[in-house]
Amino acid sequence: MRRKIVGFDRDDESHWRVELDCGHFQHVRHDPPLNTRPWVLTEEGRASRLGLELDCKRCDEEARETETTAR
Repeated sequence: MRRKIVGFDRDDESHWRVELDCGHFQHVRHDPPLNTRPWVLTEEGRASRLGLELDCKRCDEEARETETTAR
């Protein structure tokens, strides 16, 4: 499910993650790996991504679980 990026923060291990408008957080160092996302390393790069949409893996998982439970 596509969600807008509303912010960035770091987890307990200092890995960058995006905050999505659904309230979920998603790491940006995986899928694809960080080396294909060098923009995350600069404040300007992160700011340039605000408002863009990204697939939220947790929303997708929750939708699948709801679908399975409804059957």
